Amino acid sequence: MGVLMSRRQTVERVQKVSLAVSAFKDGLREQPSTRRRAEAGTTRQGTLEQEVQEGEEEPSAGPSQAEESSASKAAWERLRDGRGVEPEEFDRANRFTPPAFIRPKRELHDDEPPDISLEQREQIVNDEMCEICEVWTAESLFPCRICHRVYHDGCLRRMGYLQKDSAVEVTETAHTETGWSCYYCDNLNLLLTEEEMYSLMETLKSCKIIPESCLTLDDFLHYKHQVHKQQFERTMPEAQEEQAALQFNALDPDKKGHIEWQDFLSHESIQLLQKIRPQNALLRLLTPKERERARAAFLALDQDNDGLIGEGECRQARHTWFRKHQKEMLSCNV
Repeated sequence: MGVLMSRRQTVERVQKVSLAVSAFKDGLREQPSTRRRAEAGTTRQGTLEQEVQEGEEEPSAGPSQAEESSASKAAWERLRDGRGVEPEEFDRANRFTPPAFIRPKRELHDDEPPDISLEQREQIVNDEMCEICEVWTAESLFPCRICHRVYHDGCLRRMGYLQKDSAVEVTETAHTETGWSCYYCDNLNLLLTEEEMYSLMETLKSCKIIPESCLTLDDFLHYKHQVHKQQFERTMPEAQEEQAALQFNALDPDKKGHIEWQDFLSHESIQLLQKIRPQNALLRLLTPKERERARAAFLALDQDNDGLIGEGECRQARHTWFRKHQKEMLSCNV
């Protein structure tokens, strides 16, 4: 993947040229001052100073078309490789390189019903070393509630995956029953295979979606209209347009007027998984921690241990749940 020249690198390049100009001037003072050498030195000096001036003007001129094309290409490559967004404000000199991620592959038996036993519990074992720096520091590691990976909060900050708000969430919920999910598990796009990711990228490109950008309601509806027209060769009816507007509102709970790129990408990845994979294949995407949590929830509802949850058991579970949360609820709507 090509690396764009940042503003800091451009300034360093200009400084190096300035040092070369200063050294050249000092060399002219030490040499015999003949008219021919002085004229040649003046010509060469003017050329170098002109190059420095042009180099200083380049950053203020703004990104060229080639740089914009390179930035777009880099964004599509990050999307394909599952590396996500790389904001410009990150200090790249002090950042760790994200571990390589290999997208999953479909197996021949994925569509068959998975063999999940209720009696045989799965042993959950977390990694002993941080996924990023591969260093063991015992209690300072934060486990993910979905996968087996563990992390240092400092490593997550250096990679840019842990901001001020999310740092509090990690420290408060990582070791609780609720738990905290890492950036791998939060990115549902990583569940797609290479073929599925290629199909999604082609759809986004054909609909003129710019990667790593926010989408307004008009952008989202325009995208949904184009996708529907490509699939069915007709315009999208009003009922589906209203449903798409509700999807946008669900992705924008804070009412910002736009949805973030990661939320949009996860939403489209879920839509693609539901479209092309049967239920058995989706069940195989569950991790051991997720299977164990589902098993514990099922066994808690199956009071007669017959392997089925009947209507009475469901009614009892709802009654118990509402009694447990009665003091916290403000109304029946909640």
